[in-house]
Amino acid sequence: MTYTCPMHPDVVSDGPAACPICGMALEPTTISAEAPPNPELVDMTRRFWIGAIFTLPLIYLGAGRFLPVFSSEGLVEAPFLGWLKLALATPVVLWCGAPFFARGWASVVTRNLNMFTLIALGTGTAYVFSILAVVAPGLFPPAFRGAEGQVEVYFEAAAVIITLVVLGQVLELRAREKTGDALRALLDLTPPTASLVEADGDRTVSLAEVRVGARLRVRPGEKIPVDGVVAEGQSTADESMISGEPVPVEKTVGDRVTGGTLNGTGSFVMTAERVGQDTLLAQIVRMVADAQRSRAPVQRLADQVAGYFVPAVVM
Repeated sequence: MTYTCPMHPDVVSDGPAACPICGMALEPTTISAEAPPNPELVDMTRRFWIGAIFTLPLIYLGAGRFLPVFSSEGLVEAPFLGWLKLALATPVVLWCGAPFFARGWASVVTRNLNMFTLIALGTGTAYVFSILAVVAPGLFPPAFRGAEGQVEVYFEAAAVIITLVVLGQVLELRAREKTGDALRALLDLTPPTASLVEADGDRTVSLAEVRVGARLRVRPGEKIPVDGVVAEGQSTADESMISGEPVPVEKTVGDRVTGGTLNGTGSFVMTAERVGQDTLLAQIVRMVADAQRSRAPVQRLADQVAGYFVPAVVM
């Protein structure tokens, strides 16, 4: 199975990886009827909740400067406040933000600067600066000190940014997951098995075993398994899935039938012509998936702007 970037379809890999251009996780190019839970979504969701647990106390400890009603003054003595913020921010920055630092470094190595470059640089600088302010405040000149002689720390900013970016990743991955679920719902329109007509009688086989030229029996009320031609019998087929027309269509010998459509009250034997990824339904799913990954002109413009914007911000 090959994988591609949802934002850069020209990036293709033989296995799961991160896009060297934008840093996003690659997704499978083909949609399968059954898909395991998205490991990246599970991982990012876990990182978000853990990040939120540590970030909320940080916001409370830092909000007193702007909203006196949330002031934590008196709860923690000033000499220990910085150490407490350091303890709370460290798991958020170093664990929750680890994927962003890895993607930011990869963007520098590949010279494809992107938003992860800025996230890694901004939060990493704020975190390291704040550690020095807590551990070795004597390194800073008087101009860096406040009225009480303390050096300002930015643990809250680093933690909040990383937590919000993780939340954005979770929302994006969930949206992509729902799109995949919709495509899999289309694939579910085809039955999992088919009735194979053989010399000694009918045999139920999985759809994966059906080959071109096989003779299949479709009974009343069953879904047509694959694309083919009616060889014996006659019936009607509900093809509203394809045409939107609610009136069933008459099917007699020589007429084509489409996999996933619903057989009416008659019974017939069909000859399979297109199976697996060659059926009309599979092609529709593939085209929708390709359209989802296609890039609008405004996205290309955004990439061109980002190519200049990120280096300018860094400088």
